[in-house]
Amino acid sequence: MADFIINQDMTGSKALPSFQLTIKHTYTSTIYSDTDMHNELVTVLRNNENFAVFDQKEGLYERLSVEDNLHFYRKWFDSKIPLAEVLVLLELQSCTKKPIHKCSESEKRRVYFAKYLMSQANPLVIQEPIHGVDIKTVNSFLNMLEYLKEQHRSVLVLVSNLEHALLLGDTAYKLQENGLQLVEIDEADKLSEESKNPLEAQTVNLFKIPAKVDDKMILFDPLEIDYIESQDGKAMIVINEESYALDFTLTEIEKKLEIYGFYRCHRSYIVNLQKVREIITWSKNTYSLRVDNKIESTIPLSRTKIQDIQEKFNLK
Repeated sequence: MADFIINQDMTGSKALPSFQLTIKHTYTSTIYSDTDMHNELVTVLRNNENFAVFDQKEGLYERLSVEDNLHFYRKWFDSKIPLAEVLVLLELQSCTKKPIHKCSESEKRRVYFAKYLMSQANPLVIQEPIHGVDIKTVNSFLNMLEYLKEQHRSVLVLVSNLEHALLLGDTAYKLQENGLQLVEIDEADKLSEESKNPLEAQTVNLFKIPAKVDDKMILFDPLEIDYIESQDGKAMIVINEESYALDFTLTEIEKKLEIYGFYRCHRSYIVNLQKVREIITWSKNTYSLRVDNKIESTIPLSRTKIQDIQEKFNLK
């Protein structure tokens, strides 16, 4: 079976950087990107006849039962997978007679998974499969990925949440303006994450930071944030050149974001350690952190924190 290749010649998009990715049939690949780049990549893939992107938006037969939907799709795709096996794999046994319009969003999502499983599409490209679903549905999708791997079917999952990319992919990539980069995971950290209570892990994945923009409330993924600073007594999220007001104090938000790798580097600043590119020494007792964003922001590092930050980055 041939591998599938996505490259710049295929994309032809000015909004995407030059990159090449080989999707192998022996494992699942995930691509994490911000919302704008994510949508552009989806558009490009849909415009290419080799890739069908499944996004759970094409609709199910709402008046038919779960079982009748699956019977229809199995016949439509001429799938050889036994229906009983599909029901067990995706934990749909308890709702087989339920009409789709009476199903929960998570149950509907598992019906979509069953449809995609039986579609025989190869590669199978799925957009945001586990966003906003319950633990049972997350586990069902992971089981489906293992099944597809055994069937030597290529799978590419597109997400805008880095935790989801790491959870779902045998190999995970970040697509940014500077191209496609492999996300490297320390195996000890990965085993530690897998040993956690899955309900706790999913709760963390769903955590968002609310910020005010005019009369609207915008929800930010913690991993989008470069740093948070105090401006005129208010805590402000900073992402590239844009600032957004929070209803939290720095001390309150520090506790909420600690689990995501944020660090109080100065009395007026909390930095996303994943975004730190450089520690700058200006003088014996003056330091800054350079952040990896469009404008290469520099923020102060208290002299009392220099030893702690060096230890966090294993520099000592």
